[in-house]
Amino acid sequence: MTMYEERLGRIGAWDRGLRVALSFVLLGFALFCPFARDLGPVAVWGSGVVGAVVLATALLGWCPIYHLLGRGR
Repeated sequence: MTMYEERLGRIGAWDRGLRVALSFVLLGFALFCPFARDLGPVAVWGSGVVGAVVLATALLGWCPIYHLLGRGR
């Protein structure tokens, strides 16, 4: 594996910070917002799952979509 292939899919510091902030907003919406419950379970579960995935990619520092697109840090 070349150095270029190892770097595919990695995310930078700014991207990680934005992902953490976005995941907190989405998870907070899913867990604490009464308006989300009025929208239904799809809104609650959808924002919770997306928030968890975004947080996981931020903590791992690797994004599978970036890897598929050939984008890296």
